[in-house]
Amino acid sequence: MVRIIDRRFDSKGKSTVNRQRFMRRFKQQIRKAVSEAIHGRSIRDLDNGEEVSIPARDLSEPTLHQGRGGIWEQVFSGNDQFSSGDLINRPLGGGGGGSGKGKASNEGEHEDEFVFQLSREEFLDLFFEDLELPRLIRTQLARVTDYKTHRAGFTSDGVPANINIVRSMRGALGRRLALGSPYNARLRELQRELEDVVARYGEDSEEARVLRDEMGKLRAKIDKIPFIDSFDLRYNNRVKVPRPTTQAVMFCVMDVSGSMDEERKSTAKRFFMLLHLFLTRTYEHIDVVFIRHHTVAKETDEDEFFHSRESGGTVVSSALVLMRDIIRERYANGQWNIYGAQASDGDNWDNDSPICRKLLDNDILPWCQYFAYIEITSGDPQNLWREYEKLSGARDNFAMQHIESPADIYPVFRELFKKTIA
Repeated sequence: MVRIIDRRFDSKGKSTVNRQRFMRRFKQQIRKAVSEAIHGRSIRDLDNGEEVSIPARDLSEPTLHQGRGGIWEQVFSGNDQFSSGDLINRPLGGGGGGSGKGKASNEGEHEDEFVFQLSREEFLDLFFEDLELPRLIRTQLARVTDYKTHRAGFTSDGVPANINIVRSMRGALGRRLALGSPYNARLRELQRELEDVVARYGEDSEEARVLRDEMGKLRAKIDKIPFIDSFDLRYNNRVKVPRPTTQAVMFCVMDVSGSMDEERKSTAKRFFMLLHLFLTRTYEHIDVVFIRHHTVAKETDEDEFFHSRESGGTVVSSALVLMRDIIRERYANGQWNIYGAQASDGDNWDNDSPICRKLLDNDILPWCQYFAYIEITSGDPQNLWREYEKLSGARDNFAMQHIESPADIYPVFRELFKKTIA
């Protein structure tokens, strides 16, 4: 049976259903490729698609065919070399003669891997999937657009609340002058003629009475001109324009002491990726400052920030002092929106934690639009957490969350997402 599908009125995305079916079928392979891309991808390159390779063996589909059925006989060729139970030596050179990876051969064949290109939206969907990000927020995250109302002259249509009285009265005055101008000119001529007639024939003459009657008719016509008409009304016109783009700086502060293993560093990277992705949706120009610390803090590039093996003890205040100094030197002119994110396992020298709280309260938070602290640990809160708790109620631009696994990252991001950004 032949089936004809009329797609003349379909949209451009008529193959979307097939694409989604394909992604559902190979979701494990695609998710694995996205996970590998996250570990090897730069923070600034997160908001891009990804190329996924699917092995040819995973693309093969099972087929059904009709069996031979019935009773049938088959004769197998014998051999004069082996008997039942003999051991067969492994062929020299290995393999069965097929060609694949390795030396070139004139026998056998194979199939190339299938390459599948993920779009930016599909990549973000899979990236946020294991963070349990609600779909509504996930859609808004990729399409955040901010507008503000701007005056754009006047319009002849609108609501009464937007009437511009001065502009409307000016238009009404101009209309009355334009319509009454011929009558006023004629009225002035008749006034001069009346003065001549009165001087020649007297006040009660017939000629004077006729002129007075004509002047009365002209004044009546002038009085019939409306004081204001619907044609004169003007309304304030307001249009939505994109909010002027501003610039922001994001400080990524991470503890790289001996207690921060690779798994915790990977969790911190996921958190920094989310924060950076959110800020790039709001600001056109954004700087990222990476600060890593153990007993000594150092500003680094992104590659060294995440992959350097340098380790040591823990003095968190060194990182906050460096962040304060960088703010004062580069971003204290009032033209930057400053955001900070600190990731640590909470383990710190006891005498240093109160110093960290004072640095945040006095020198950093007054400059920041928002500062988020995440403590990546599976045990009880550490001394740094207890000191920072004293700031959480006093400062509305400070948030702190406890994270045990990558799935717990989103609560911190949600708090930042709900924050009104100036």
